[in-house]
Amino acid sequence: MAPIYDYKALGANGKAQKGIVEAENQKAARAKLKKQGLMITEVVEKSSLRQERPSSLSFLGGGIKGAEVAAMTRQLSSLVKANIPLVEALGALVDQTENEKLKVILSQVRQDVNEGSSLAKATGSHPKVFDTIFVNMIEAGESSGTLSLVLIRLADLKEAQMRLRNKVIGAMTYPLIMMSVSFILMMIIFTFVIPKLTGIFVSLNKPIPGTTLFMMNLSGSLIDYWYLWLSVIGFIAWSFKKYTNSEKGRPKWDAFKLRLPVAGKLVRMVAVTRFSSTMATLLDSGVPILTSMNIARNLVGNVPIANAITIARENITEGQSIADPLRRSGEFPPMMTHMIAIGEKTGELPEMLNSIAETYEEQVNTQIDALTSLIEPLMILGMGLSVGVVVLSVFSPMMEMMNLTQR
Repeated sequence: MAPIYDYKALGANGKAQKGIVEAENQKAARAKLKKQGLMITEVVEKSSLRQERPSSLSFLGGGIKGAEVAAMTRQLSSLVKANIPLVEALGALVDQTENEKLKVILSQVRQDVNEGSSLAKATGSHPKVFDTIFVNMIEAGESSGTLSLVLIRLADLKEAQMRLRNKVIGAMTYPLIMMSVSFILMMIIFTFVIPKLTGIFVSLNKPIPGTTLFMMNLSGSLIDYWYLWLSVIGFIAWSFKKYTNSEKGRPKWDAFKLRLPVAGKLVRMVAVTRFSSTMATLLDSGVPILTSMNIARNLVGNVPIANAITIARENITEGQSIADPLRRSGEFPPMMTHMIAIGEKTGELPEMLNSIAETYEEQVNTQIDALTSLIEPLMILGMGLSVGVVVLSVFSPMMEMMNLTQR
């Protein structure tokens, strides 16, 4: 397979262009670009792909969106279904992909496949872009001769995951904006408004109420020792993040989230949706059940639920069903375990898991909409109360003192 070159050139209209081109050598690359009517200013061969892979993966993966991978997967499925050879299909994807980072990754995958590697092994060399689900499903599709069908299911799964993720992020956006606005407003009051009012209190030479004095002292400390406040807040945030990501703290934090009055139910439903949709897609694509459960366990995003899946997986190796250990764990809704049990008895487990995923995805959407409609007035009320308390603590005593002085 030909090397890949980065190039910079001037188009016929004089505008600067840059991109990548494949050619046998630098001379061939220049000739190829000249045929396109470009005036080359620079052509540089990329460093050895094999040497750069480990260090460049995070950089390359960081600029590739899940939606782009899903679209690419669906396009590849159409090409494979049309009986186009895999190397040519990958070449077509390289040509039409606009994201240069994904273009380079696909070029590397095509090179590996052209050299005799399987598509699963070639994509597995880029774990930041193609995750474990992708690689295992591709491997199952190649071994069973149903690669195009597996690619369609992969695209559907990726798109469903993106919808769920975007829905959750969208629900969090409004509260975060409101909290940020409230915080900025409070900082303006404490750093600009209260210091000016402090001078008025001093000039009146009257006793200052306790709440007002507290607000004035707090304002003074924020202005004089802002660096200490930032350090303390930063240390608390760092300590919390470190603890919740630690082997000891993560299970406790995840268990706490599941016990929250309203949000806990949503966290559980999101985990159930991820588990069910992933299992359904993997099993339907021919991935063995133990491998499927191992992959799904790593995607639920909650340690207590993941541990319950691990126990269920161990029981399967002993000849037991999936539903019983999931039910005993107490982490999964009764309706879900009941439907899984029916699926196991009827031999339609993938179909039943898919039905569970669709049901709980609808419930997640409904729950998020309900939470959003509830959070909006609560955030507005909270912001109004916090600002109101500060204003009443400072302005009300000042007005009373000024009235007394005028008398």
